[in-house]
Amino acid sequence: MTPTLLAGLPATIARRELHEGWTVRAVGGPVAEHVRVVEVPASVPGSIHTDLLGAGLIPDPYLDDHESLVAWVSRCDWEYRTTFPWSAQDTPGADHHDLVFDGLDTVATVLLNGTEVAQTRNQHRTYRVPVADLLEEGDNELVVSFASPVRYADRESLALSYLPHVNKHPFNAIRKAACNFGWDWGIDAATVGIWRPVRLESWHTARLASVRPLATADLAGGTTADGGAASTGRLAVHLDIERHAATGPLEATVLLRGHGTEHRATASLEPGASTAVVHLEVHDAALWWPRGHGDQPLYDVEVTIAAPGGEPLDQWAGRTGFRSVRLDMVPDEHGTSFTIVVNDQPVWVKGANWIPDDVFFHRVDRARYAQRIAQAEQANINLLRVWGGGIYESNDFFDLCDERGILTWQDFAFACAAYSEDEALRSEVDAEARDNVARLAAHPSLVLWNGSNENIWGIKAWGWEKRLDGKNWGLGYYTELLPSVLAELNETRPYTPSSPWSGSLRVPANDPDHGSMHSWEVWNREDWTRYRDTVPRFMAEFGWQGPPTWSTLTRAISDDPLTPESPGMLVHQKAANGNDKLTDGLVAHLPLPDDMDDWHWAMSWNQATAVQVGVEHLRSWSPMCSGSIVWQLNDCWPVTSWAAVDGGGRAKPLLYALRHAYADRLLTVQPRTVGTGAQDGIEEDGRSLVVAVVNDSPDAWAGGLVVRRSRYDGTQLAQTTLSVKVGPRGTSTVTVPDDVAEAVDPASEILIATLGDATAVWYYAEPRDSALADPDLQVEVTTTDDGARVHVTAGALVRGLALLADKVHPGAVVDDMLVDLLPGESVTFHVTSPEPLDPAALVGPLVLRSVNQLVVGKVAPLPAVG
Repeated sequence: MTPTLLAGLPATIARRELHEGWTVRAVGGPVAEHVRVVEVPASVPGSIHTDLLGAGLIPDPYLDDHESLVAWVSRCDWEYRTTFPWSAQDTPGADHHDLVFDGLDTVATVLLNGTEVAQTRNQHRTYRVPVADLLEEGDNELVVSFASPVRYADRESLALSYLPHVNKHPFNAIRKAACNFGWDWGIDAATVGIWRPVRLESWHTARLASVRPLATADLAGGTTADGGAASTGRLAVHLDIERHAATGPLEATVLLRGHGTEHRATASLEPGASTAVVHLEVHDAALWWPRGHGDQPLYDVEVTIAAPGGEPLDQWAGRTGFRSVRLDMVPDEHGTSFTIVVNDQPVWVKGANWIPDDVFFHRVDRARYAQRIAQAEQANINLLRVWGGGIYESNDFFDLCDERGILTWQDFAFACAAYSEDEALRSEVDAEARDNVARLAAHPSLVLWNGSNENIWGIKAWGWEKRLDGKNWGLGYYTELLPSVLAELNETRPYTPSSPWSGSLRVPANDPDHGSMHSWEVWNREDWTRYRDTVPRFMAEFGWQGPPTWSTLTRAISDDPLTPESPGMLVHQKAANGNDKLTDGLVAHLPLPDDMDDWHWAMSWNQATAVQVGVEHLRSWSPMCSGSIVWQLNDCWPVTSWAAVDGGGRAKPLLYALRHAYADRLLTVQPRTVGTGAQDGIEEDGRSLVVAVVNDSPDAWAGGLVVRRSRYDGTQLAQTTLSVKVGPRGTSTVTVPDDVAEAVDPASEILIATLGDATAVWYYAEPRDSALADPDLQVEVTTTDDGARVHVTAGALVRGLALLADKVHPGAVVDDMLVDLLPGESVTFHVTSPEPLDPAALVGPLVLRSVNQLVVGKVAPLPAVG
């Protein structure tokens, strides 16, 4: 292990990763007999579950009911151990040597050469330990012992006094990701380990303890030579410096490069000074925009500290972007708005909630983040909310969001529980907030910090006030501590105390007229058609469950027979009464299938349709409603859940539904009366229809809106053409004339609206009550270098046409699905695959699916192979 400098930047400070040679063994708790005296190689970064799995000592907890077989692991204590060579000659002149842990999970005791140097109690923060007096020439032994997180949380729940929480473990008694103890979509596998990098840092004189580049933009109101918005970029780089008390003056230099410019500024620090702020201005700065609103120019930032005229003592390198951001929560005639504004432009949020992408967080590398964020882009998503029951996401996550224009909203790590504000936890909360606010300061994608998930709402909505019996429960964190940390370290970001948030403690949280809302009555108790009953100002959570893709499901569950209620399926369904809710939510729309393949397809279609209905309803009420954040983009393991991308990384039909519903230009047919008020404008019986023309693009959208009513067989019954013009980022609703809108035979008629390339359809009857028939599909398959093209022509109306490519090959991906075709219409699906595909398999009745099959049965199309 050779000491290394910061990549590409010669500096005196040396950073040596300590990731090699680790072993782990059990040292306490109900250890399984076959593990009791075993010491196995360990990965750092890593976790105990993956180490035991790699050693063949436990089964994969993601498969079948292995979760229960490995439950003992979370109740044991574990000891990690390594040795590393060290010599003072490796870092001549260095008189400070620090052990730095970027992440310890969670309750740890650290020993170096037999001396205890740290005790830790927080997964969400870093730890730096001076060890110069303990290092020895030659081999040095580093030991990190972890206490059982389950038993520790149980003990602390008594020491801190009982506070209510969801789920079975008192996760609110330990500063560890709440979902690691299990959630209504997550496995109960609380793990331990050195989950982020560990290193030895050697330095002298001074080092950069913290670098916070705060970039903003002042819009000048004019335009640049190329027609863009003129702005002045302002960069304030806040520096915290650790130094010898006796050192002389220092100079801090900031170099900003990018987009044809280079700027440099220097600040002097007098002897003893430990903070500095370096200011830079960039005239006509290139503005950073969210995707769909402009480009994402990033500037390189380099920070150096040195003695005057001397060599660098320490350096830092990162990137940032210039933009302004605010959250408008303004009283108006409808209540209180909730609008994210970037560069003075309101952004209609087309979002999804983000959870950790793996139960074992260290397994999510940059490539996996890139794949998942690319899937978000595929779905036209422009914001990811990092939910508070997980982690403060990695630098890789935010780097990629910066590059791709995905806005981010980061919750502080509080979710669905009351939290003690006593000193035992309060100091840890303060430390983790400071760590993460500083670490993420440079990222232009980060536009909102949020104090907690559902905690302010839940205290009242879940009846917890009585159980609290006057005890503090975390409100002081959300309204005092966390906003004060932001005010001190990063005043450039908006903050809300919780989600949902009405804007004031005087207004009940989750009031749809005020601020943000979470909608869970729909799914838990009501059908998805009821999404249209409410017009929130901003919807921060809503969703519907569906199973994972077929290949992910059948890899994880080996039940024979496989049924919706077979043992493995129930283990991989974590929601309370989840299967009952799936059934109740389906039968209003489709008959409940008795075949497993049909059940899987029906529930997948129903999930996608439910969420698409909700999103299109919300978008139709723009700008009064200013955003939709679907629960949820991703999964952490193979499970029936609300995710659009399953635990195997495969897109479910829901992801394609989001792509359609989040398109920049959207037509959607909505049941509504013509009224001025939001709630007054909702017509539950659907007798009045409007076409909402939603234009989330920078150009006006104009043309002839053609609305026609046809029979399923294609016979046109009525038609009208209406002239429309919708300005940039605008929405207009057009009432459909009664003679076109009113169906004579609802079971066999459809309303179609077209404007340019955009199309919307309205079905008057649910599929189970409709005249859907065999679609008489004609299919032509053409093999390509990377897969196949599947050209489908409908002989009769086909609803929800989908090609479930992963059933042919688990790596196969189709470019679109959930397509409706009238008789004579065609679509071509492009399938990519790592291996050649069987053309006949691509058009089999279990792969080429439609809603028609769930009404009239499966009929195989006749393929032609090219």
